[in-house]
Amino acid sequence: MRRSSDPDAGHCTLRIVLYAQLMNILAFDTCFGACSVTATWDGGRAGRFERLVRGHAERLTPMIGEVMSEAPFGFSEIGLIVVATGPGTFTGQRVGIAAARALAVATGAPVGTISSLAVMAYTAAAAIPDEVAGKVLAVAVDARRGEIYLQTFAGDLAPLGDPELTTPEAAARGLGGRAVLAVGSGAEALAAAARDLGFDIAARLKDLEPDVRFIPEGAVKPAREMPRPLYLRPPDAKPQDGAALARAP
Repeated sequence: MRRSSDPDAGHCTLRIVLYAQLMNILAFDTCFGACSVTATWDGGRAGRFERLVRGHAERLTPMIGEVMSEAPFGFSEIGLIVVATGPGTFTGQRVGIAAARALAVATGAPVGTISSLAVMAYTAAAAIPDEVAGKVLAVAVDARRGEIYLQTFAGDLAPLGDPELTTPEAAARGLGGRAVLAVGSGAEALAAAARDLGFDIAARLKDLEPDVRFIPEGAVKPAREMPRPLYLRPPDAKPQDGAALARAP
């Protein structure tokens, strides 16, 4: 084989290879009441989505295997691993992040992160594009105790802020004066709070779950460090201060 006389030819080839591998993306989410996985490559996509009350840890690995069996690239050719970091259930967040960390170590691929609420925004936009267009999209998920997980997005789905744990009343006050569409299990509570304040927020897709099959290619970039769970609330289970077991006689 004749070698190129161009001193930049090798660098050009390397850039092409790295770009091609970056197009090979494996993404997954386990944060709420579903488990979703997708593999994307230049011109193609394979994915799975299952609603789950529990069992995310048991289903994630088989779903990854199913999706990768349909992809035209192997694990060693993954260019980017994308994981939803939360908010969500404590167990669900840890399941996805543990899998992303393990795959990154095994394959050497970088990891990119996205909030579960951003994944829901993309999912909603795919389901009801005409209703999302031209409005502020508020993804609101019931967090119990009279609170919601909230993240808002512009018409082009650019985040308007980070995910937060707040009350429907506080969220509604911050959204007043704008055309807002709320989606998710906390959407009705947000709409009710808005009505109490004298304005309307439309509520749709109360059963919405994040589905990574709808994340557009190029929406997530490699992160500088390994992913961590986005905990917006401290765990319910805490060690008891000053408690000790009595010693056996």
